[in-house]
Amino acid sequence: MTGWGSGDYEAVARRIAGIAEHVVDAVAQRHPLEGAAVVDLACGTGTAALAAAARGAKVTGVDLTPELVAAAAEKAWASGLAVAWEVADATDTGLGDGSADVVVSSMGLIFAEPTAQVAELARLLKPGGLLGFSAWLRVIPNPLIDPIATVLGPPVGSAFSPDEWGQTATALARLWGAFTDIRITTASHRWQFASVPDALGFVVDKSPMHVSALAGAGGKRAELIEAFEAALAAHAGADGRVAFDAPYRVITAQRRLA
Repeated sequence: MTGWGSGDYEAVARRIAGIAEHVVDAVAQRHPLEGAAVVDLACGTGTAALAAAARGAKVTGVDLTPELVAAAAEKAWASGLAVAWEVADATDTGLGDGSADVVVSSMGLIFAEPTAQVAELARLLKPGGLLGFSAWLRVIPNPLIDPIATVLGPPVGSAFSPDEWGQTATALARLWGAFTDIRITTASHRWQFASVPDALGFVVDKSPMHVSALAGAGGKRAELIEAFEAALAAHAGADGRVAFDAPYRVITAQRRLA
């Protein structure tokens, strides 16, 4: 099991489903999806893949975590949508060169090593094909992220951070060699929880990223949980509900013709 197989990823996917829809909408405005060969990279439980399939695309969903691919396949079956599923790394899918008209990813490919990821995107897409993906835009405060940095410090041995894709200059520099007509829009996702215990339960038991961080916290686990509780409580209203906004970017780009 990869770290993304811990917790309950679908609990996260349901909350950010609107972002996946935003990605698919942005792609559809630039490339017809009816009959298009679409690959959803780091597809998780398949929200973007299913949204594209519902628009008539021929979709392949790719994810490294078998448990998530299995859950995605169950959702597709329940929805009556035909999607092909592959268990593979987003940077080394094994799919054919130039086999995709469109590649999408919702908060997925940003976690892969960026140089290898861009090379795989360029390989998969036909000349003139379209890329569309979402990335978190790092801001402070963010009670779902700040406690990790405060208690555990920066990740050791990591040469990149997922939220770097939210930086305009970084995204342009990474994509420009293989892509043109790069368009970046900013939107906001509103996180909402019924109470502080509900929000803390999401962090401790549901969100794979947080479950993994807590599992690796060692002797600082209790301190990290307390930091999350305090950060989330700072966003509680008079009715006890917790709510805060998290900005994100949707990036679309066309594969260069040569």
